[in-house]
Amino acid sequence: MSEHHLLLCFLFFLSFSQILLSSCFSFSNSTKICPHGQSLALLHLKKSFSIKKSHSRNCKFPSYPKTEHWKEGSDCCSWDGVSCDLVTGHVIELDLSCSWLSGTIHSNSALFRFPHLQRLNLAFNDFSGSSVSAGFGRFSSLTHLNLSESGFSGLISPEISHLSNLVSLDLSRNWDAEFSLLGFDSLVQNLTKLQKFRLRSISISSIFPNSLLNRSSLISLDLSDCGLYGTFPDKDIHLPKLELLSLGGNYDLGGNFPRFSENNSLIYLHLSFTNFNGELPASIGNLKSLQTLSLFECPFSGSIPSSISNLKSLQILLLFDCQFLGSIPASLENLTQITSLILFGNHFSGKIPNVFYNLRNLILLDLSGNNFSGQIPPSIGNLTNLYQLDFSDNQLEGAIPSHVNGFSSLSSVRLGYNLFNGTIPSWLYTLPSLVELDLSHNKFTGHIGEFQFDSLEKIDLSMNELLGSIPTSIFEFVNLSSLKLFSNNLSGVLETSKFEKLINLTDLDLSNNMLSLTMSVHSNSMLPNIQTLDLSHNNISGMFSWNVGKDTLSYLNLSYNSISGFEMKPWKSMQILDLHSNLLQGPLPTPPKSSFFFSVSHNKLSGEISPLICKASSMGVLDLSHNNLGGMLPHCLGNFSKDISVLNLRRNQFHGIIPQTFLKGNSFRTLDFNSNQLEGLVPRSLIICKELEVLNLGNNKINDTFPHWLGALPKLQVLVLRSNQFHGHIGVPKIKSPFMSLRIIDLAHNDFEGDLPEMYLRSLKATMNIDEGNMTREYMGDDNYQDSVMVTIKGSEIEFVKILNTFTTIDFSSNKFQGVIPECIGNLNSLRGLNLSHNYLTGYIPLSFKNLKILESLDLSSNKLSGRIPQELTSLTFLEVLNLSQNHLIGFIPQGSQFQTFGNDSYYGNPGLCGFPLSNRCTTDEIPYPSQEIEAKFESGFDWKITLMGYGCGLVIGLSLGCLIFVSGKPEWLVWIIDKNIHKIVRNKRSTRGRGARIS
Repeated sequence: MSEHHLLLCFLFFLSFSQILLSSCFSFSNSTKICPHGQSLALLHLKKSFSIKKSHSRNCKFPSYPKTEHWKEGSDCCSWDGVSCDLVTGHVIELDLSCSWLSGTIHSNSALFRFPHLQRLNLAFNDFSGSSVSAGFGRFSSLTHLNLSESGFSGLISPEISHLSNLVSLDLSRNWDAEFSLLGFDSLVQNLTKLQKFRLRSISISSIFPNSLLNRSSLISLDLSDCGLYGTFPDKDIHLPKLELLSLGGNYDLGGNFPRFSENNSLIYLHLSFTNFNGELPASIGNLKSLQTLSLFECPFSGSIPSSISNLKSLQILLLFDCQFLGSIPASLENLTQITSLILFGNHFSGKIPNVFYNLRNLILLDLSGNNFSGQIPPSIGNLTNLYQLDFSDNQLEGAIPSHVNGFSSLSSVRLGYNLFNGTIPSWLYTLPSLVELDLSHNKFTGHIGEFQFDSLEKIDLSMNELLGSIPTSIFEFVNLSSLKLFSNNLSGVLETSKFEKLINLTDLDLSNNMLSLTMSVHSNSMLPNIQTLDLSHNNISGMFSWNVGKDTLSYLNLSYNSISGFEMKPWKSMQILDLHSNLLQGPLPTPPKSSFFFSVSHNKLSGEISPLICKASSMGVLDLSHNNLGGMLPHCLGNFSKDISVLNLRRNQFHGIIPQTFLKGNSFRTLDFNSNQLEGLVPRSLIICKELEVLNLGNNKINDTFPHWLGALPKLQVLVLRSNQFHGHIGVPKIKSPFMSLRIIDLAHNDFEGDLPEMYLRSLKATMNIDEGNMTREYMGDDNYQDSVMVTIKGSEIEFVKILNTFTTIDFSSNKFQGVIPECIGNLNSLRGLNLSHNYLTGYIPLSFKNLKILESLDLSSNKLSGRIPQELTSLTFLEVLNLSQNHLIGFIPQGSQFQTFGNDSYYGNPGLCGFPLSNRCTTDEIPYPSQEIEAKFESGFDWKITLMGYGCGLVIGLSLGCLIFVSGKPEWLVWIIDKNIHKIVRNKRSTRGRGARIS
């Protein structure tokens, strides 16, 4: 074609284009795109909502009120969030996500007047009270529906399954919305075109729909936190387009790790908080496009397969809080794109591999809570982009590497709870971005160096062997919020004025050191944000008057110092104030009204308790023990706080009566009035203290009979009435099964009389059949207060500063009990201690004592017991203390086991006893143990030795008796006769064969 013809064609094209464009503009100017009805519908929709920025606070994109500029008279197709069909003008897309909207979408809402909608996005608004109603099912042309995180609730209408053209459905994070089982099944069955299917946090409560694994069009599947259960299909997954699979948070959904074919596009896999288990298969190496693998809080086990090195695109690996074990594969060094490696809370062991040379993109490295040993690998020093390093709670040892290539971005270093030693390396003091440093619970020595930058917010160097003074640079950290240096060997004098710049400090713990403190004249209003302050176990002396945390301080512990005076400040938030074990003198300080715990025990305080103490209406623990306080107790002490669980007034000089009024529904767990001069009766109102576990009234002047009504307290475990003026017979219970929980009872040094209370002893179920193997060994009390009790062993009082929940003892010593020891005591087979000494008990030591298998202390001294020491007591292999002195016992002392360890003082005052360890030797013709021996023969049936019973009366009688026993099997009448008369036979035999003989 000639150039002339080409030119003509080009001119013709230009001319035609102008005509076409002109006609188009003419059409546009003469035709309205948005129909009037749809404009009105949109304006009605706008009016049905209110606008507030907080309604879209969770939006991941910039949010703004899109409907704010919707004005009547303008073209609605130009409105923000509205898109129309270019030909018909119908609204086909409505995007009101992140638009600050709030309101209810009713079934007759103007929203449903747009039948031609193809895309609808209402995400990140607040439509609380709205449901996904049937109206949404009428958008037959809809291809994209996003209602995520917008407050929808209630049952999702099954009509939504009619949206057969949907390509993308996102209803996630509407936490109160749910599918019916049929509704969800219909949805999965009908929406066959879905590419993106997201129902996160919608309640489904169904098994995993296997048919979803046949949708080759799926790109994204998020059914996390939906209540799915059952077993995930154990088959190969052929979804070549699938990029995201999220099933996390379905705690009852289990199975093996999903098997993906080599032809996959998976980028994100989230199975955390599920019951997927077993080992990771080698086929995990097929996920070559994977960038995020999240398997935390699952029972996966076994080792990490070396094929994980094939995941060259992996950036985030989250395998924490599982049951993985073994060593970390060295092939991990091939994951050069990884930014987050989080493996804490597993059972990994061995050395941390030296694989970090190539992992220069690593930002987060957390291997804490495992069993790693050895030293920190030197390649750690190459992680120049590292932000957080956590190797805490392992068994790592040795020194921290002394040289690194620079950690300019390192913000957090956590190496606590290991076995590191040596000095703290100098580079740790020079990190410009360091915010948190935790080297606690190691074996670091030397001085703490001076920090070069003031970025630190948290420092924990506690539980080491550091010494010297606290570095002055620490007092320059204006952003410091937590400083823990407790349990070291730090020393020196701290001036309170040094803390002046630490205005953001909330937690300060310098306890268990050798620090002293001087109060600055200008120390008022310091540490304005301090919440917890622990200076206990130091060398602080003199007057403590530091005015800190006026509005914020809630915990102050100054115990175990030498403080002689304390100035109470007007703390508004104080809850725990611990001043015990000091040298405080003068009157009792009145605790702040907000106090929950107040202890001034083991001081030298004097004077009376002011009734003002009862204004602390939130008090839970009040411990004034071991002081010189006196006077009468305020009547309000029993009813000033419903929360009070512990009232300890032990070892003071209080007199008068115990408060008589206790609040109904009170929380008293421990009441300790021991070692005062209190008198009168035991308050009957104690019967309403249903939570009471410890009642200690010992060493007072209380004059009363046995408080049998305390047996109705269901939780009472410790009852101490010793050294008072209790009197009379204990008698029989007035209720069925009293003292069911009682396991420590001390009635010693009173004037109780009569028989031992057999019926009460039978009710002590807490001293029977304790299965210590299946019990968690705990101490009575809680984190704030633990109970203690005094126990008398071999005449000496021993204080148990903590009461183990398996400890049991009975002490009825130094009373006027008489009669025989009940056999039922042998049923108390979990007893640790039994003291019945200094009474008027008679009869024999019960054979049933052989059942007290874990008895550690037995004191029956200073009674009138007779007969022999049962040989069966040698089976008590835990017995450490035995006192049978000052009785009328006779015969051989049993030999073997623990009895070989007891000295003369266990038996003195029993002239009829013989054998080791006494100097009295037994004659060879003594019968060593007649009663128990004969009873054992009867219990075992026929014995040929029975024929010897008739030695004096003839062989015929002996054989006859033997045959009779063989036939009838221990006839009760014969056993009874022999049991009653055997001791008489023994005495007669001794008098005829050994009269006048010297027992040597």
